[in-house]
Amino acid sequence: MKLKNIINTLIIYCLITVSFIIKAQTTSSEGFKVKGFHLDLRIQVMTPEALKKFADELAEMGMNTLVMEWEGTYPFEKHPAISNKYSYSREEVKEFVSYCDNLGIKVIPLQQSLGHVEYILRNTRYSHLKEDRKDISQICPMKITESKALFTDLFSDLAAMHNSEYIHIGGDETYLLGHCELCQKKVAEEGKSKLFVDHMKMIAEIVISLGKKPVMWADIILKHPEAADELPKETIFVDWNYGWKINHFGDIPDLQAKGFTFWGAPSIRSHPDNWYVTDWPKHFENQREFIPYPRKAGYKGLIMTSWSTSGLYGFTWDVGYDVMGMVQIRNTYPMSGFNILIACYGEAIKTKEPIDTDKFILDYAANQFGLNQKDTETLLAFLSVPPELIVNGKPQKSESVEQMQQDFGKIRDQINDIQPKKHQSEFAHFKLMADLRMHYLDFKGVEAKYNADSFTIAQTSELVSELEKILKDAKALNRRFTALNKGFLYDTEIEHQNQLRVMPIQLLYDRLMKVK
Repeated sequence: MKLKNIINTLIIYCLITVSFIIKAQTTSSEGFKVKGFHLDLRIQVMTPEALKKFADELAEMGMNTLVMEWEGTYPFEKHPAISNKYSYSREEVKEFVSYCDNLGIKVIPLQQSLGHVEYILRNTRYSHLKEDRKDISQICPMKITESKALFTDLFSDLAAMHNSEYIHIGGDETYLLGHCELCQKKVAEEGKSKLFVDHMKMIAEIVISLGKKPVMWADIILKHPEAADELPKETIFVDWNYGWKINHFGDIPDLQAKGFTFWGAPSIRSHPDNWYVTDWPKHFENQREFIPYPRKAGYKGLIMTSWSTSGLYGFTWDVGYDVMGMVQIRNTYPMSGFNILIACYGEAIKTKEPIDTDKFILDYAANQFGLNQKDTETLLAFLSVPPELIVNGKPQKSESVEQMQQDFGKIRDQINDIQPKKHQSEFAHFKLMADLRMHYLDFKGVEAKYNADSFTIAQTSELVSELEKILKDAKALNRRFTALNKGFLYDTEIEHQNQLRVMPIQLLYDRLMKVK
């Protein structure tokens, strides 16, 4: 009898042990070591208080990583010319990294090191590194010695201020590869991959020498993989996929087979988003369709990106292409208005099955805002409106601007009629987005009349009257934008965003007043 009990006990113990092993294997194969979010601080710079509040929200969702694309907001000690007027102090950076650390979140600094470096190359101190005199988006990858000196300083500073085991070295969208004469010669002799890899290898080795692992956007190495083997195997590639097919940039499994680690990166703000249109359906679909793939493909991390701008800039030049001013070409609505997408990401990353985004929206509407069934369905309808911009004065799909106004006006009115019982300020962002969209369409309607073949000076007074009403509406919208983003963005940047939004309207108004 004792022997039977012993055998039964052993069987139960074995079953429990096997179950534990299977569970552990399942967790390790399906879970992500890195679960994080990417903050783009190129514009729409969040205040220190807003950063901490956002870190709190990430921690509550179970996130353990925050990738900070500081750009000009980082206070480099040896290179102060890089910092802009929204730069944090070194004390603020240290405090924020420590704050995140206490929450269980590691802060990974992102420092672009080849492309997207306008904010560095605009300064005469670094102008000798340019690939092109006028397109200052990229460093010449042939200037290895000069670049190594600069980036050794920058990454040493970042490594000292951040205790994450990783540093993100950028490397995406380097479209000027092979542009200058020096680079053309190298490409002809060894290929674009070798040109790219030699530079990024130098950058990666700096990071490794500092005791960190380099993380790099994957698009360029996937397009030009021939020399990938020469990159350090510590390099981690980030597959950013915002709604396209797997292997959009190149053969991911091939690089995985070479021993490289991958992370995935969907997005909640990306092209063609701007102030007036957000592609909500695309971003929800991106979470539903893409997030399960990194889990199946053995990616070790997932980072949600959120782009405040496209990273393209317009410039005011002086003689010799000296930069006098630089302004972003595209702006999105601030991240303060995207809590629902952030919350959806928090849920999507927890499950191996594709998230049911429609159900998530309906549940979020009911639980977060206390909406009834009719209003939850209205919010779902609002977030399901296909985006449409006006290009060269003409709608992309609709017959006319007037048709766009009529179609969108219906859902705009329905959203504005909703009175949420909870979190009214969060819901107010939806209402403001809807009104900014209609505001955009109203202006584009006037602009279309002004550019029509049939337009005559006799019609000027009529257009001036319409623009005066639109400008009056703009002031009210600006006040609402300011109230909703107070404390999230710096006051001066809120003012700047408002000015940029009104600029095209004011310019057309001033032109018409000249001929009235």
